[in-house]
Amino acid sequence: MQTLPLKATQSDELLLVSGLNSKQRRTLKAIYTNPVPGNILWTDIESLFVALGATVSQGRGSRVRFALNGVKAVFHEPHPEKEICKGAVKSVREFLENAEVDFMSDF
Repeated sequence: MQTLPLKATQSDELLLVSGLNSKQRRTLKAIYTNPVPGNILWTDIESLFVALGATVSQGRGSRVRFALNGVKAVFHEPHPEKEICKGAVKSVREFLENAEVDFMSDF
């Protein structure tokens, strides 16, 4: 499983972004889009987290725990819809920023 350095340099970020497939890159770009989109699929978020090196564990009910670079977060898997709400997108953005995964300069 790939892990990210705590303080990534710009060249490290470019290398890590190149490790993502095109769908994961689109998902990452959508997370940082303003206004906040409400049509990002939950499965795409999970795939992005795993590609970035996050560990995933199932919580109680529809809760899913993620850990990335020492930062932990719990998200609620949406149901019955497949897309996460705008508030959850903001939480995902905050989680990635706290885990020092910010590739905005690469887009």
